[in-house]
Amino acid sequence: MTPTISDTEERTGEQETDGPVNPGQDSASLEHVRETAADKPTVCVVGLGYVGLPLAVGFAESDYRVIGFDVDDSTVETLRNGTDTTGDLSDEAVQNDELTYTSDSTAVSQAEYVIIAVPTPVRDDDRPDLSFVESAATTVGSKIDTGTTVILESTVYPGTTREVLVPAIERASGMTAGEDFSVGYSPERATPGDAEHGLEDVVKVVSGQDEEVLEDVATLYESIVDAGVHRAPSIEVAEASKVVENSQRDLNIAFVNELSIAFEHMDVDTQAVLDAASTKWNFHGYRPGLVGGHCIPVDPYFFTYRSAQEGFDPELMETSRKVNESVPDHVADLTIKALNDCQKALSTSRVLVLGLAYKPGVGDIRSSKVADVIESLEEYDIDIEGYDPFADNDTAREAFGIDVQESLSFEDFDAILLATPHAEFERIDLAAVADEVADDPALVDVMGALERDDATAAGFEYRKL
Repeated sequence: MTPTISDTEERTGEQETDGPVNPGQDSASLEHVRETAADKPTVCVVGLGYVGLPLAVGFAESDYRVIGFDVDDSTVETLRNGTDTTGDLSDEAVQNDELTYTSDSTAVSQAEYVIIAVPTPVRDDDRPDLSFVESAATTVGSKIDTGTTVILESTVYPGTTREVLVPAIERASGMTAGEDFSVGYSPERATPGDAEHGLEDVVKVVSGQDEEVLEDVATLYESIVDAGVHRAPSIEVAEASKVVENSQRDLNIAFVNELSIAFEHMDVDTQAVLDAASTKWNFHGYRPGLVGGHCIPVDPYFFTYRSAQEGFDPELMETSRKVNESVPDHVADLTIKALNDCQKALSTSRVLVLGLAYKPGVGDIRSSKVADVIESLEEYDIDIEGYDPFADNDTAREAFGIDVQESLSFEDFDAILLATPHAEFERIDLAAVADEVADDPALVDVMGALERDDATAAGFEYRKL
């Protein structure tokens, strides 16, 4: 899948262009916007990844004139050709007459509202990387007209909009926030692969630099979000709400992950314990597993970074991160123990990893913790192959450094590691698979998607978190 400004971690503002890459097509598209902007508000979405593209489509479907701006020429060209680059929408959805795709930054000047949806990853030392926000703000600032409202949707720590975004826009524009342009913040709540919780289905948190801007931003989003909006009392509250909602999940998952490691030592079935505990009305149900992706393992670092700046280290959140980061090594240990129990020599063992994406139902392998499991197993010279029905095979081969099957085959593998439980894996006939794999096979079912009794009846040495 082609990376875009809102889902890559290597792109910088230096790759932006002040002129159209394809002059004929871009000029014609922008002229369409100019001709129609007079009678309908125009929205420019900066960054056409998993957050920005659904947002652009959502506004276009609500009869806004929309400019989708991205610095990645190939992404823009793919979208112009009518192909959904995220896999979460459809080709038909991105083919909307109200939506113009461009890599020409001058198009920003055509919009009354500019919404920035660019990536905010963490660096190798776990500090927030706001370079994409600063680059986008500089580009926007150099193009916007007086009266424009700029809304940031990227995940950031409290204070970023006022301390990073606004100064960058002001430097590039020569204008002053609150006088010449307005600023709001509305955290994205995108959930890739979840059709039931799309843009229109989830309450949108909105904020503005003052009451007037807040109401304007709220009205804008109310027109496309059926679930309604929540008006945060300040931009900082809205920024904090985003990192807190995912940090809460990180903490809860860390708890059950730590339980699973403890119960492994006690020889107690973790899922059976959770099933029993969940019969109480106020028990919150979480399952142990690998914590990957672009939100849960990232957002807590934004909070801890900002909190430490103010003199307080949130130890519980920091510990939760350490626990969840340790799980890939634990999964690798489970696999090694299972192979040993099957009397397999590690250096000659073959393991098939089912599911390479960071979560079920999507093909996104970026930030997938399956990579860490594979890296740990490879330290023992184990031969590893992978298969994922959603991920691009060539991309997966390059990212993981392993052979990736085009079609699923279990032949002669010593162990199966079900890392990401896509729905089709839950329908696997283990009795039939047992006829293909090597003698005395192992099955490591990370999230317990398959039945232990079925696995043992088929002759597998079964493990799970």
